[in-house]
Amino acid sequence: MGALLLLLLLLFTAGVPIALALGIAPLPTLLDRNIPLIAIPQVIFESLDSFALMALPLYVLAGRLMQFGGIAERLVHLAVALVSWMPGGLGAAVVLTSMMFATISGSSAATAAAIGSMLIPEMERQRYPRPFSAATTASSGELGVILPPSVPMVIYGVIAGISIGDLFIAGILPGLTIGLSLILVVSVTAWAKGYGTRIPFSVGVWAPDVWRALRRAALSLMMPVIILGGIFGGVFTATEAAVVAVAYALFLGVVVYRRITLRDLPRIFADSAVTSAVVMIIVAFAAMFAFSLNVIRAPQIIGAALSNVSENPLVFLLLVNLFLLVVGMFMETFAAIIILAPILAPIALSYGIDPVHFGLIMIVNLAIGMVTPPVGVNLFIACGIARISMEELMRPLAVFLAVLFLNLMVITYVPGLSLGLLR
Repeated sequence: MGALLLLLLLLFTAGVPIALALGIAPLPTLLDRNIPLIAIPQVIFESLDSFALMALPLYVLAGRLMQFGGIAERLVHLAVALVSWMPGGLGAAVVLTSMMFATISGSSAATAAAIGSMLIPEMERQRYPRPFSAATTASSGELGVILPPSVPMVIYGVIAGISIGDLFIAGILPGLTIGLSLILVVSVTAWAKGYGTRIPFSVGVWAPDVWRALRRAALSLMMPVIILGGIFGGVFTATEAAVVAVAYALFLGVVVYRRITLRDLPRIFADSAVTSAVVMIIVAFAAMFAFSLNVIRAPQIIGAALSNVSENPLVFLLLVNLFLLVVGMFMETFAAIIILAPILAPIALSYGIDPVHFGLIMIVNLAIGMVTPPVGVNLFIACGIARISMEELMRPLAVFLAVLFLNLMVITYVPGLSLGLLR
């Protein structure tokens, strides 16, 4: 097992694309075990032959349609109207908008890019330091994969063999908890350091703005209601919900808001297809890597090693959190899920940990990895929009990371937060 993981690490270090590295690393192991190479295409095609996995490209397309259809703009106006009276109101609006847009996009990077491109320049005009604005955008962008629908949840559900709908529902309360805690951090920091301009609270002035913004965003806000309501009510599966999401997003963007023309559709479809293809290729070759791990009995070996350390599930969860936080700093989220879920999920089950709860722990861990250097994708997006270096971002980001770690501990050791709605 050590040789297999070492070869994978060397390939990553050499800059080999993730999909190719996952496909090349298992070859010596399979050849050494005299496994016929015909098994490789069989494993690859079997991994992609999944009804649940069909949801992935559909959610990607729905998010792209919503992004180009003027949805984000309406959500921004609503969030600003709701929280602009608070200390740090515009920063709080970044988090609140990210929470709302997360229920549409299913992607952390898409959430950070869409919200940051609109609100980081506006925060600068209202006397927020650019590093603080970028840190707020990057950290709140992680909600894109915690609040449903979430593309990493689709991947995890397929790999671990658990209900994607259950994962979606389980992500609601943890996502809301993280979002509200980030709003609190932004507000307290802005109040203490005098960031931004505060609009005095006045029912007479404030309420009409809220209702006006709510009317403009009402149809956009129906998207998560349709998706989660349909899944929770048993009307359709998570995959069928993705089809409904695409149809609804297309209707809003083309017919209602008229921000998408027929001429735009080929480019939107092509961009979504490329994004989906990249993820699917990683899924396919990672399935081959997972197959080689099973051949050498890696889950059993790692499970026995962890049992020797401690038979206490609380200690196991602490070790898993530390391990995943390190992994998330260096490895792409989809690859980490596909490689590690087949190993860690059965071990967690042997400790008596609910598989849906463990799935949320893994998703939240890797979501934090999107906000940690050296390869946190949200950091690069936020720094690019704010035109600052990574070093300038680190100081304000430290407070947000501390809050995210605290939320992770709460989600880990309070299962009811993830499982309450399911129960």
